[in-house]
Amino acid sequence: MSEAVHPVAVHHLPAFITAPGQTDVLLNVVAVFLLVAIFGLGTLYLRLHSLPEVMAHKTNKIQLELVAVLALLSLLTHNNLLWGAALLLALIDLPDFSSPLSSIARSLERLAGKADPPTVPERDVVEGNGPETAHGPAVPVHPSIEGKA
Repeated sequence: MSEAVHPVAVHHLPAFITAPGQTDVLLNVVAVFLLVAIFGLGTLYLRLHSLPEVMAHKTNKIQLELVAVLALLSLLTHNNLLWGAALLLALIDLPDFSSPLSSIARSLERLAGKADPPTVPERDVVEGNGPETAHGPAVPVHPSIEGKA
């Protein structure tokens, strides 16, 4: 084959066309750029979807769980309405209803006599000998400090 250029061929070739057997630099640059762009956009997308959950970490536990479930559902279903609801729920400070209700429930149990009073262990004290058990005298709980300097 001769090295002569065909008369119809263009005499000036663009820079991105490589000679036969050479490395295609443009292909390699585009491949690296595409991989970096895909990972960068994926990271941005996942951080954006976890934004309501990060914002809800300063709220109470129930609100955090609701926001986390809504954010996860919006990620899996691609439903932007759920993500917006999670974001709004994370921004709103919900009042604490469970503490007053549990306090009322404990008070009503005490009034009704259903609450068990805290039991204090009683010790049998035999006069003159101190506390005893079935196996003999009990070891005092607080050791004596008499005679110590």
